[in-house]
Amino acid sequence: MRHKLAGRKLNRWTGHRWALYRNQVTALLAHERIVTTEAKAKEVRSLAEKMITLGKDGSLASRREALSFVTDKRVVDKLFAEIAPSYADRNGGYTRLLKLGPRPGDSAPMAQIELVK
Repeated sequence: MRHKLAGRKLNRWTGHRWALYRNQVTALLAHERIVTTEAKAKEVRSLAEKMITLGKDGSLASRREALSFVTDKRVVDKLFAEIAPSYADRNGGYTRLLKLGPRPGDSAPMAQIELVK
């Protein structure tokens, strides 16, 4: 029984899964749009929204917490200088998930996750 077990394992061990999440959130914040599988996109969505919320706070502690998760300092600078201020009047819902259909090679359901403008 899976009572009260949140999140997806994605057939990866814990360290690999968190490295995947960190890389995908960094790519999403850097490029503002990425294409990945639906399951990965749904997991990355909540983590990216948490990073944007940290950026909206703007404190040194928030910047350090974002730096501990996002793998590129330039992306954190972009998050705090450009991305987060554009969502100052928005209370959540910073990302959009668009389903793209199956991938040709293995029919995995694909999705595009992007930042809402």
